[in-house]
Amino acid sequence: MARTYYVYILASQSRELYVGMTNDVYRRVSQHRTGLDPNSYTAKHRTFRLVYCESTHDPLTAIRREKQIKSWSRGKRLELIERANPDWRDLAEEVQ
Repeated sequence: MARTYYVYILASQSRELYVGMTNDVYRRVSQHRTGLDPNSYTAKHRTFRLVYCESTHDPLTAIRREKQIKSWSRGKRLELIERANPDWRDLAEEVQ
């Protein structure tokens, strides 16, 4: 059975953004929300809402995509989110 890898974007209420990659998006979002590392970017900026997520079965593709999105301007990341999730819903329940 092929493993699935996710590239995701978390947002705060003020729309601070965090881009990450994982093989278990539900577990990873839970880790962010519980403040596993209180000194992390997500804990400091309270970026807990999953607003964008895409998946692939190839880990190298996921790593490249994460790096690509991180290299984009904030405006381009906002456009990506707005196209896929215009209401900025928390998608965490949908990817379980």
